Amino acid sequence: MNESHNDQIRTQVRQTYSKVAIAPAACGCTPSSCCGTGTQPASISAQTLGYSQQDAESVPDGANMGLGCGNPQAIAALTLGEVVLDLGSGGGFDCFLAARQVGSSGRVIGIDMTPEMVSKARANAVSAGCTNVEFRLGEIENLPVADNTANVIISNCVINLSPDKPRVFAEAFRVLKPGGRLAISDVVATAELPDSIKQDMALYSGCMAGASLVSELEASLLAAGFAQIRITPKEESRAFIRDWAPGSGAENYVVSAEIAAIKPA
Repeated sequence: MNESHNDQIRTQVRQTYSKVAIAPAACGCTPSSCCGTGTQPASISAQTLGYSQQDAESVPDGANMGLGCGNPQAIAALTLGEVVLDLGSGGGFDCFLAARQVGSSGRVIGIDMTPEMVSKARANAVSAGCTNVEFRLGEIENLPVADNTANVIISNCVINLSPDKPRVFAEAFRVLKPGGRLAISDVVATAELPDSIKQDMALYSGCMAGASLVSELEASLLAAGFAQIRITPKEESRAFIRDWAPGSGAENYVVSAEIAAIKPA
């Protein structure tokens, strides 16, 4: 893909999630154009993805937007005092959960390329009086974060939306401290996607058409410098992916997966 095409994809994704930020109740999009959205309330959707009811109810109103394909908190093993970076932070749901785990001695930085999402997340932080969380506007391919900043990088169903995933992992490696770790939930391809899915921009914004094969993700992580790479597909996720885009057949090609890796010390 050339950079012009990549920019077209970023523009499409940004426009889609701008609508979600402004009108989350209606999503501002079709069922297939926002990963994780559907007819269920956001709190129920979160529990489907592996969060507890307490998780869903403990964040500021509007932070849980029902977006995602898993629970990166489950594999992050966050501890007090750590610095956490969330790629594609949306309304701040995972950031606020992480902030409780790292405590006042830790810090959480959310990155999102959609101005409306960043504004929403910042307002949520103010309403909750959450002082160890900040939100920055930026692309995950060009993180507005200094080298060797984070102990942990989390992300929930966002990296598949990037048209340049090797660049995302290279940036993640740069900003992690030595010994730092990735804890990511994302959509991956278990078979080569047909052109009918690849070329459907609604399915791209819906976190399906941009999914990479597991082997491609492993190669990108290795090339970036990561070690101890684990990509664990979740076959049971095909059920809720079918609900994202009924009739598209996308669930035959993609699943949610946990992605973990370490930056060597």
